[in-house]
Amino acid sequence: EVQLQASGGGLVQPGGSLRLSCAASGFTFGNYAMSWVRQAPGKGPERVSAISGNGNTTYYTGSVKGRFAISRDNAKNTLYLQMSSLKFEDTAVYYCARGWAVVNPGSTQGTLVTVSS
Repeated sequence: EVQLQASGGGLVQPGGSLRLSCAASGFTFGNYAMSWVRQAPGKGPERVSAISGNGNTTYYTGSVKGRFAISRDNAKNTLYLQMSSLKFEDTAVYYCARGWAVVNPGSTQGTLVTVSS
């Protein structure tokens, strides 16, 4: 059974930083691209970032380029999202998902990031 559990969210002030983690199990992690998807209150899901199985190729949506960094540790079956220079509009539940062009995270457990002063 594929299991993905995101963690690391919390309350942060604008301009602050957070690092999200996603623990994966139930599949050969390094064989799959992985993505981060977020859903802000009252809005639909948004694809934020993705990384290839070997980590050599990444994708970022325009609003987070230069501020977020996706990475992975295949030995630890863990995906990361380092978020810096956080803005109010980054407030959302963040989900990790298996795959490259994932928009809907399904029923995986997300982690709430709240950017507020």
